[in-house]
Amino acid sequence: MITISAFKWVPDFARGIVRDLRVRWALEEAGLPYRTRLITQGDQDKDDYRALQPFGQVPIFQEGNLTLFESGAIVLHIGERSEALLPKDPAARARAVQWLIAALNSIEPFIMNVVLIDVFYANEEWAKLRRPGAVQFVERRLSALSKSLGDKPYLDGDRFTAGDLMMTTTLRFLRHTDIVTSDKRLAAYIERCTARPAFKRALDAQLGDFKEAA
Repeated sequence: MITISAFKWVPDFARGIVRDLRVRWALEEAGLPYRTRLITQGDQDKDDYRALQPFGQVPIFQEGNLTLFESGAIVLHIGERSEALLPKDPAARARAVQWLIAALNSIEPFIMNVVLIDVFYANEEWAKLRRPGAVQFVERRLSALSKSLGDKPYLDGDRFTAGDLMMTTTLRFLRHTDIVTSDKRLAAYIERCTARPAFKRALDAQLGDFKEAA
């Protein structure tokens, strides 16, 4: 049985976007059953957890003798077992991986820069001065993403892949703003991806764990 680690509790702003959601969604798309190992705040700093996840983050993926960390690596591993995430065609498969990495490398760092300012440093003078520039940089990246998406349903055309999964979860980090959704093309893209039954099951499972642990 696959086990993934997740937090028992997070602040309201983080509910529905903690990165174990990516893995839950991938498992739901792939039709693979799993269970969660819920940890409390502070458990991630204990030696036994750090032995599995050096940075003390969630999720950890465990199945048999295999233990993985980093949501991108885990989603790719799950994708190797499911055409729902990574197509068999080598070229289409490579493009799906390309978009997954683009989400993590070309989009997420700049989105998270804004998120950190808004969530943790909003009242700091330096953050007030830095935010406009940070937003402007994100908007340039999002404009390029929107242009590449064009009128296609998904990043590589008519087919949803692991690249769309990773990109959607990355864009949702800015759900507290209209930075992404002010672009009608990207807003429709997020809505299209999150309307998938597998996403809804994954989100309900994450929120359900928080509710059950309350």
